[in-house]
Amino acid sequence: MPYKYVRIAGNRRQVGQALGKLARPIMSVYLSQSATWEALRPWRGHPYVTELGQQAQAALPEIWEELEGLADGLRMPVEDVLLWNCRGDLLHSTMDGCTSVALKAADGTRWIGHNEDGDPYLYGRCHLVDVALDDAPGYLSFYYPGSLPGHTFGANRAGLVQTINNLRTRQRHAGVPRMFLARAVLDCTTLDQATTLLRDLPHSGGFHHTLGSVSDPRLISAEVTPGAVSILDIGTRYGHANHMVHRETRGQQQVITESSRERQNRIDGIVDGWSPETGSADMLAALHDTLGALPILRTEPGDPDGENTLATAVFEIRDEDVTLRVYDRRNKADIALDVMSDPD
Repeated sequence: MPYKYVRIAGNRRQVGQALGKLARPIMSVYLSQSATWEALRPWRGHPYVTELGQQAQAALPEIWEELEGLADGLRMPVEDVLLWNCRGDLLHSTMDGCTSVALKAADGTRWIGHNEDGDPYLYGRCHLVDVALDDAPGYLSFYYPGSLPGHTFGANRAGLVQTINNLRTRQRHAGVPRMFLARAVLDCTTLDQATTLLRDLPHSGGFHHTLGSVSDPRLISAEVTPGAVSILDIGTRYGHANHMVHRETRGQQQVITESSRERQNRIDGIVDGWSPETGSADMLAALHDTLGALPILRTEPGDPDGENTLATAVFEIRDEDVTLRVYDRRNKADIALDVMSDPD
């Protein structure tokens, strides 16, 4: 199994502390081998990082409290944990990849699928956290050690689903760090609330969000960057890799890696052949496609972006419930969860 399933409950600080304790045994070794952490170290103590923290604390005080708890659980300075959670806002390219797909089926079911691509060191060292909060719906999320949940794949008990793709924007604007925004989406109860949050708060980094909800027939593709926000209603099918492709945003300066370009071209070709009768098996086959030198399923030690697929998620969204299935690289479903049910 490429992750461990863990349940957590409490207030914001307590949840953050529990997440930190989960990561504490490997965090030092993880960072010591991370090229991203090495690139971030010159930013320690920089006034711009302090400003990003101030913007996060002012706009999202509940999420800031989770970050403080995370630092406490990790036994790391909050400044270093903030720095780690601002990596995509400071660096033009980080080891966070991913491919997402979305589909509306003929019977009204909405499907969202996602490959979580990241540092190969993390394969088998991440968690699927099932979090119950005192003041929010609670959520399920794939959790990277030391990072706020939400920037991978997840869903909350209000039936809101989110998957995230890294965008390697070359712009830096003072604003709310992108991982704080992604975490805050999992506290929303509707698509409109989530898209308003993404549109209205200032952004210091770039993410692509695929969004769906039990209470809304739409599927949403949102490219959120320091320079612009583009929110599209997905028609029947969609695929997205790791660069901006919306008309309103694709002209911005960005890093487009060869892997991202190849995966975008390949996933576009696959989803163009889908119909409303397409189902979860086709979606999983697309995410585990190995055609080409730089395939969608990424398992090569020499991947040019330094990323491997850590887990694959398929969300089935109906009008009353959400089911999450998480797969390893062999198409085997490790776990199937009813997201709307409270944990025992």
